[in-house]
Amino acid sequence: MTQKETESEVISWETNKICVVIISPLQTNTNRQMASSNSLLSEEQLRCPICLDVSTRPVSTPCGHNFCMSCITSYWDNIPVSLCPFCKETFERRPDLKVNTFISQLASQFMSLQVTDDHIRSLAQQQARCGGAVLCDICTDTQQDAVKSCLECLTSYCDVHLEPHHRVAGLKRHTLVEPLASLEDRICKEHFRLLTLFCKNDEVLLCDVCTGLRHVNHDVIPVQRAYKERKALLGVAEAKLQQMIQERLQKIRAIEQSKTETKDEIANSVQDFAALVKVIEEKQKAAEEQADGFISGMEREITELQKTTMKLRELKQTEDPLCFLQSSPNPSILPHTMDLSTFSFNRQVEIHHILKSLSTQVSQLQMLLNKMSTEIQKVSDGTDVSNDATLRYMQQYEVDVVLDPDTANPWLIISNDRKQVRYSKVSGLRRNQNPNMFTVMYAVLGQRGFSSCKFYFEVFVGGKTEWCLGVVAASVPRKEVPLCGRWTIRFVKDKFETFSSPNVPVHLGKVERVGVFVDYEAGQISFYDVQTATIIYSFTECVFTEDLYPYFSPCDDEHGSNLGPMIIVPVSVDSE
Repeated sequence: MTQKETESEVISWETNKICVVIISPLQTNTNRQMASSNSLLSEEQLRCPICLDVSTRPVSTPCGHNFCMSCITSYWDNIPVSLCPFCKETFERRPDLKVNTFISQLASQFMSLQVTDDHIRSLAQQQARCGGAVLCDICTDTQQDAVKSCLECLTSYCDVHLEPHHRVAGLKRHTLVEPLASLEDRICKEHFRLLTLFCKNDEVLLCDVCTGLRHVNHDVIPVQRAYKERKALLGVAEAKLQQMIQERLQKIRAIEQSKTETKDEIANSVQDFAALVKVIEEKQKAAEEQADGFISGMEREITELQKTTMKLRELKQTEDPLCFLQSSPNPSILPHTMDLSTFSFNRQVEIHHILKSLSTQVSQLQMLLNKMSTEIQKVSDGTDVSNDATLRYMQQYEVDVVLDPDTANPWLIISNDRKQVRYSKVSGLRRNQNPNMFTVMYAVLGQRGFSSCKFYFEVFVGGKTEWCLGVVAASVPRKEVPLCGRWTIRFVKDKFETFSSPNVPVHLGKVERVGVFVDYEAGQISFYDVQTATIIYSFTECVFTEDLYPYFSPCDDEHGSNLGPMIIVPVSVDSE
């Protein structure tokens, strides 16, 4: 083995620091690590303070600072006096600078070793991907499987080469993670520094050098903070998606229910129409039979009248007065006939009126069908996706809700008409304790419970900063916070959350008027922003086994001025 073969260059990375050490083949891996830790030359020492890159044709100013020849020359060309950009020392005349060959050689060697290390690292990563395991980047002979990767050294280590990270004080502070086969993705491709920052404006990962170059006025935060914020946003997005799913499921249920109800109505209408047609047919048959009887009678009378007429004509031809008087009847005596003035065919007129009325109704029905077709076409074209129809459908199940003072927390004030409730700082001792009243929560129930039906009510909350609304089971605890039997939403400042998932926003923004719809049989409770006709949140697939009572909580003023009332309002009247 030649001297050249017995010498080797070992690269030890520690936050982009390198060292060049000549070792003999007899040195152990541990000796290599110890030698490396004692001869570190940082990349910062080779950087030009102007371009912040490894110096090209480095020169030294009289004050001892190093710059690229082109950088310092260009800098001095643009200022009236010659001074050091780093320490601001001023020179009486412009220094005649020469390339520092020693630093130039170190910079060239650094760049060469950097490229070599990238190549070695790439090969190791390819082998790791092919073999299904991450290999140690330090092993020179047979590469062992890595047990840890260092985010500062950007190197993967086996058990033997990881030992200095457990022993050396400076290396102990490094971040060790499970072996990673993509460490190159964690360094900046331009500046070869660790990606530790995130630019929210451009949505890109940065190193500390990138920040100072092209992201000076941008919103740049640490990666860990960006990670937490993005995860939180994903949580909100997930909640929004769930809300959108619930809205569409509710739409589907409403459409299916509408289809069923429409089929039933059509079937009933067809039955009614068939019954009406049958009645008309029966009336028409009776009228026809009556008419036939009338016609037959009149035809018989006509025959008799014609016979009588012939007899009279024959008598008129008799010229013998005596014979004429003896043979002719009394002219005033005519054959017995029906009194036509007492007979009228009014049923024909009656049927005519029925058919005319039916025709008018058919025309109106046709207009409604045309309007419906237009609305369906608008929805199909995406020109009208309003929830107005759904809200109007729910509002038809409006019930009259009044508050039950016996259930009200002592700190709440109920209006005389029992339609308003508000929190008061001075009302806590005004009433005797009632076994049905809430003592832990600032809440009150509606007077009436509901089961096996649909019901709807609206509440005006105005500018309140916190409130809670929904329904609860009849057996919900009054002296403690209930763990079940409660389907409510809580508003705090600008977001909504549910009792079952506190601190998880399910809807954002403020509302002034809330509609609450309960379908007991379907196990569904929906909350609507009445002004925009948009859904806030829906509880679905609920199981109800007892009466449900409307639940109101105006809350205290923990989150700012919140002494305004919650007001139960009718559907057709806007709150002031």
